[in-house]
Amino acid sequence: QVQLVESGGGSVQAGGSLRLSCVRSGDTYGNLYMGWFRQAPGKEREGVAAIYFGGGATYYADSVKGRFTISRDYYKNTVYLQMNSLKHEDTAMYYCAAGSPLIPEALEPSKYNEWGQGTQVTVSS
Repeated sequence: QVQLVESGGGSVQAGGSLRLSCVRSGDTYGNLYMGWFRQAPGKEREGVAAIYFGGGATYYADSVKGRFTISRDYYKNTVYLQMNSLKHEDTAMYYCAAGSPLIPEALEPSKYNEWGQGTQVTVSS
């Protein structure tokens, strides 16, 4: 069984920063990509950023490019999301996930089959 555990969420003011972490444990050999997704009340779950865990190629939603950075520690099976210049519209539950998407689908939630429980990010305006 694979487990993904997120941490680092919290409440910040607009313009602030947070760093999310996700530790993947158990049998971690089945999927090659890890990503961050978010879902705000009344909205669809959307991909935020993804990373190819082996080589480190990254993918970002247009809404977060230039503000968020995804990275990983290959040997610790850990992925990070550094979030800078946070906006009120970034408020959501953030989920870490692992999967094997094709590159054009790297931010598609349906292509991920391992999910954490989420960590809340709240940005006050």
